[in-house]
Amino acid sequence: MLNALVTLAAEEGAETGNPLLPATYDIVWSGICFVIIVLVVVFYALPRVTKVLDKRSAAIEGNIAKADEAQRQAEAALEEYTAQLAEARKEAGEIREAAREDGKKIVAEARDTATTEAARVTAAAHTQIEAERQSALVSLRSEVGTLAIDLAGNVIGEALTDDQKAQSVVDRFLADLEKSELQKSAGASQGPVA
Repeated sequence: MLNALVTLAAEEGAETGNPLLPATYDIVWSGICFVIIVLVVVFYALPRVTKVLDKRSAAIEGNIAKADEAQRQAEAALEEYTAQLAEARKEAGEIREAAREDGKKIVAEARDTATTEAARVTAAAHTQIEAERQSALVSLRSEVGTLAIDLAGNVIGEALTDDQKAQSVVDRFLADLEKSELQKSAGASQGPVA
């Protein structure tokens, strides 16, 4: 069958002179079809394809621009967030430092108040003790005086009714008693003599 085709092509080529060249009518009709196809592609298909490609390119460029803008906004937001975070950390540090200082002041004030209050309570206690001591001394003097007069009256055998005399006897007795107490305390503070 291949032989038949080669023979047929050779016969047609013998008519035209060259077996590799097609017939003239085939070349003309093929050229017209080619020109029509080129014209359709150039004036109809190519503008549409170019238009679609331009739209797609514009959309891509728009998306790239939007992405760049979004990235710039994200970077700006990140910088702003970082600045706010640094400011918040700084403010927190200042608040902590202020709280420490306030705590130190409160402790110092409480210490001063406690010291003042302790001094006041101590002074009040000393005053009260001194007042009670004086009261006890006065009460003791009168009781000791009465007992000394009664005792002296019993020893002498007569009642000492003269208040002036009795008072002088009591005062002398108490003075001697205080003197002997002072001598005892002075001897105790000097220590034993070797």
